[in-house]
Amino acid sequence: VDAVSLRSFGRRKSWLVPTQYILGLFMIYMSTQVDLLLGDGEGRGPNVVALTGTFFFFEFLAATQDIAVDGWALTMLSRENVGYASTCNSVGQTAGYFLGNVLFLALESASFCNKYLRFQPQPQGIVTLSDFLFFWGAVFLITTTLVALLKKENKELTPTKEETKGITDTYRLLFSIIKMPAVLTFCLLILTAKIGFSAADAVTGLKLVEEGVPKEHLALLAVPMVPLQIILPLIISKYTAGPQPLNTFYKAMPFRLLLGLEFAFLVWWTPTVKHEGGFPVYYYVVVLLSYALHQITLYSMYVAIMAFNAKVSDPLIGGTYMTLLNTVSNLGGNWPSTVALWLVDPLTVKECAGAQEQSCGTTVAAELCTKAGGSCVTTLDGYYVESVICVILGFGWWFLLGPKFKKLQDEGQSSWKCKRTN
Repeated sequence: VDAVSLRSFGRRKSWLVPTQYILGLFMIYMSTQVDLLLGDGEGRGPNVVALTGTFFFFEFLAATQDIAVDGWALTMLSRENVGYASTCNSVGQTAGYFLGNVLFLALESASFCNKYLRFQPQPQGIVTLSDFLFFWGAVFLITTTLVALLKKENKELTPTKEETKGITDTYRLLFSIIKMPAVLTFCLLILTAKIGFSAADAVTGLKLVEEGVPKEHLALLAVPMVPLQIILPLIISKYTAGPQPLNTFYKAMPFRLLLGLEFAFLVWWTPTVKHEGGFPVYYYVVVLLSYALHQITLYSMYVAIMAFNAKVSDPLIGGTYMTLLNTVSNLGGNWPSTVALWLVDPLTVKECAGAQEQSCGTTVAAELCTKAGGSCVTTLDGYYVESVICVILGFGWWFLLGPKFKKLQDEGQSSWKCKRTN
């Protein structure tokens, strides 16, 4: 297809539509292979290398799609309403998370389906993973066709001069964006802003499951969260669509940090209320309220960052620019969570009960303790240590770097404009 045909079809659609078609076809193909990749549980384990490649390909296509959608949002919405791009993004992600995670886990669970949806028990759920992939692959193909045929790009807002002409030029432009003082400051600050939440966000759910809370019940608690997650961005957008969206981020941060301590208390409290039949109703009510408060603070910060990224992104290269800022923002939450998960065991203190000469400091030492007739007993859970350290670091960032982060929104638009070179 020549360049003129692509331009008439739409600059973003020429990326979005093929990517969506490939995603849909790939999901349909994976529906026939996923059971083989995951293994049969009878001697044949999962093919980790093939699964890694599959997820990499999925992420590559999703990232390409994300760039096109971000760029289209900047030209589809007027500059005064571009902050609402974050509302559309968060509402869409909430709906996708519910359909792809909560609903799927419920319908795939044999115990849930037998208890709530069937009269006669069966050994598997109503939906299998292969069925799920095939269905959504078909949905991708249908919706992409509708977008291609029915939705036109706004040619009046399409820039007459394209900023990049190829991959090399695009990466050169990315490096020039990162080197701008305002962007570099934003990247450094957002990469450290979420350290204080890492223990609460990454480890709490695992600890609740470790303490005996069924993961299916935790997934079902997300169902009443869905209306809240859809309504919250609509409410928060009233405060983030203006010229100072980072004020909402700054104000919500201390409340989210304090909820990290509340989550630690919740994990500590869980074993004390457990009984033979599971957990009482009031326990799940407390968990639900805790998650609801956490969602309010989380979405306040998330929508604020997304609105700020949309506000400062250069429309000429909006997709590349906005996705770069969003990627850095996501990385700022992902790397602390990974470190938090890794540090739980090193920070945990265990003693060998029943064999005083042995210790439980390493895996080898724990095995020697067991062989000597003892057992490793946790005296201090690293999760609680992490929770306290994270809250201290988070409040330190809020006091020392928070005002500087908030000042970024006072920078003029020229500070965020890409320096064009011919």
